[in-house]
Amino acid sequence: MVDPRPAPQVSLRGVSAGYARTIALSQLDVDIPPLMVTAVLGPNGSGKSTLLGILAGVIPTTSGTVVHRTAGRPAFVVQRSAVADTLPLTVREAVAMGRWGRLGPIRRPSAEDREAVESSMERLDVADLAQRQLGELSGGQRQRVLVAQGLAQGADLLLLDEPASALDGSAREMIARVLDEVTAEGVTVVQATHDITAARQSGHCLLLDGGRVLASGSPRHVLAESRWETVRGR
Repeated sequence: MVDPRPAPQVSLRGVSAGYARTIALSQLDVDIPPLMVTAVLGPNGSGKSTLLGILAGVIPTTSGTVVHRTAGRPAFVVQRSAVADTLPLTVREAVAMGRWGRLGPIRRPSAEDREAVESSMERLDVADLAQRQLGELSGGQRQRVLVAQGLAQGADLLLLDEPASALDGSAREMIARVLDEVTAEGVTVVQATHDITAARQSGHCLLLDGGRVLASGSPRHVLAESRWETVRGR
């Protein structure tokens, strides 16, 4: 009998990773379903950021296999705190960096590239800040610029590390709406988050604890009291 479920966008089997003598992830078996938002939850140090780094291809595994079913390079949006305040970039220049992977060393931006930048700024409500320097922005504004940069890349796998951590309630709702829109347009999203509201609104959840998968599946399944209370508040 043919399995009606679509193939995972990314599959991890027996994946471990770490730094020096520290094990960050241990023997993970994970499937990332396509065309929906996967929320990755867990306490600090549970391995959320490491998992995103592995999915992005910027952190090597120490064992196991990672199989991507993506058309190109993933877009990886880091936390705001990982971007230096002193970078001499305007908002438009920062968002345009999302197109560099498509441009190569010599090709000039096309009309399509410019449209992707403008559209991404509009979606994240930062178009009116286009000429401002990154260092002049509030934390929440800069975080929205980084998300716009990720959207501008046009990847079919978008990875977000705590995208709403510096945002107020209305901005978090905007991010959630934009993520729903891009999944409907053919993008798979994985976001590490502490926001339970965002997790409940996602299509799929992973709960990590101590570098292992504690639960995986629908938000209702993963956030069941017996599982969530195990790690809540840590």
